[in-house]
Amino acid sequence: MTSTPADPQAAEKAAVLAAYDGMTTEQAKAYRQASRKGTALEKYATLDALSKIDLDLYRMKQAGTVVRGEIGHNAKVTALDMTAKTPKASLSDCVDLSKYETYNTKTKKVIPLPTNQPLRYIATAKAERWNGRWMVTDINTQGGGSC
Repeated sequence: MTSTPADPQAAEKAAVLAAYDGMTTEQAKAYRQASRKGTALEKYATLDALSKIDLDLYRMKQAGTVVRGEIGHNAKVTALDMTAKTPKASLSDCVDLSKYETYNTKTKKVIPLPTNQPLRYIATAKAERWNGRWMVTDINTQGGGSC
């Protein structure tokens, strides 16, 4: 009987995914109110990643929009380098917008997604291990194909 050896990096990959999941959960909270107030985004994301979220929130506030519904995520670690001075990871996330809506708080109406917007697409992220915990350092939500 032969057994397949367990992935020696499984625990680190799980920790990377936990940090990413924490960030996306807190990001959803922020997008529901167009503000980071009351979220724990700083626990999961560095200033570089936070600046991209803050830009989204600024644009949402200017437009008078919030997000309703849920954004689905199915992330996986695509690369992990534990030998670097600062360990690094790359992630790929299949984002699902099928239960997502942009809502205009001024007109009290749902804004439909653009007709060319795929409902499922690939987003990417980068993470680094700082002081024993993983932090998301960069996010690219522009999408790179369907999933």
